Amino acid sequence: MRVLVIGSGAREHALCVALQSDPAVTALACAPGNAGTVTLAQAFPLDAADPVAVSALAVEWQADLVVVGPEVPLVAGAADAVREAGIACFGPSAQAAQVEGSKAFAKHVMTAAGVPTAQFWAVGGTAELETALDEAGAPYVVKDDGLAAGKGVLVTTDRAAAVAHGRAVLDAGHSVVIEEFLDGPEVSLFALSDGTTVVPLLPAQDHKRRDDGDGGPNTGGMGAYAPLPWAPEGLVEQVRTTVLQPTIDEMARRGEPFSGLLYAGLALTSRGVRVVEFNARFGDPETQVVLPLLETPLAGLLYAAATGTLAEQPPLRWRDGAAVTVVVAASGYPERPRLGDPVTGADGEGVLHAGTALGADGLVHSAGGRVLAVTAVGDDLAAARQTVYERLAAVRLAGAHWRTDIALAAVEGRITAP
Repeated sequence: MRVLVIGSGAREHALCVALQSDPAVTALACAPGNAGTVTLAQAFPLDAADPVAVSALAVEWQADLVVVGPEVPLVAGAADAVREAGIACFGPSAQAAQVEGSKAFAKHVMTAAGVPTAQFWAVGGTAELETALDEAGAPYVVKDDGLAAGKGVLVTTDRAAAVAHGRAVLDAGHSVVIEEFLDGPEVSLFALSDGTTVVPLLPAQDHKRRDDGDGGPNTGGMGAYAPLPWAPEGLVEQVRTTVLQPTIDEMARRGEPFSGLLYAGLALTSRGVRVVEFNARFGDPETQVVLPLLETPLAGLLYAAATGTLAEQPPLRWRDGAAVTVVVAASGYPERPRLGDPVTGADGEGVLHAGTALGADGLVHSAGGRVLAVTAVGDDLAAARQTVYERLAAVRLAGAHWRTDIALAAVEGRITAP
């Protein structure tokens, strides 16, 4: 199987690592890729947000399967264009990808499907914003209705800050979604779907805030771990039956079948499981800890999802142990990351490239806010955590920032689900 991966982040690097280890994969490409993926896969210059360009590359390279990593190409219609060219594509249509592209759309799908989620208010103007905040009450949850790379959410008890964030989103031409605050620990659960069948993967937990102790601004994710030793027994099956399958069924009922990766961001609240958000693709950085634990060959799974044959696949096989990933961010991330600094240690074991590029000097340079994701697998969470921070010690990037407490609360038994 010739597999073309679309994207340039650590998620795509993790996908390439998993696909390269699949004996069924005879050729692997990643476009546009980064300084890490070029060691595993052919690289091609590509505007991933251009569906026509994505489709043209897939045809020219004679891909058997295209795997679209980021949300922007999916919402733009890359999967539609690839399928129209007669090539199997792992990723939802532009219409189905609206479960991530529009939070209001996702909420309406959840309501119709009877999926438990936070109460919400869709806001199109400043007056509505003020009213919705009054009705929701503190803590305030203010979201950009459109794509914001994981950084369009503000959770605050400061009403003035909530108003300011909402106005900034409105001034940018986007709608705002106000939600009730959900208590309890958060869980990320990926599920493969071919539009009918749903196959959940291992649950993981992301660390969204930039600083230790969950301080600082929201980011695209500063680290993750899997599995979750504190997760209630039967959680995955409960989410499959009450969240994932009803959503897939509702999308099919609407004539917008969802084929690809449905990511459910969940809160385990005192009133039960609630959906925080849906994404239409593998999450970053959770992909970096889920895929290393998957023993079932990945290419066959993604191809089955892309071709409607997921129900014919045997149960997934998982390796024992745990995985932890820690993101190395550039100075100034997430507001104004500094780019162009040389990176050393980027070729170390377990190092996945996120925002990197090869400079004219042949060296790896930072090219994004999140530069690397350093990952380790261990017999348990504590062992994986120890190894990942030992690997981090070999990384050098001027002004680099990373959290020192990824998975620490779980290791110390400080996370409990209601």
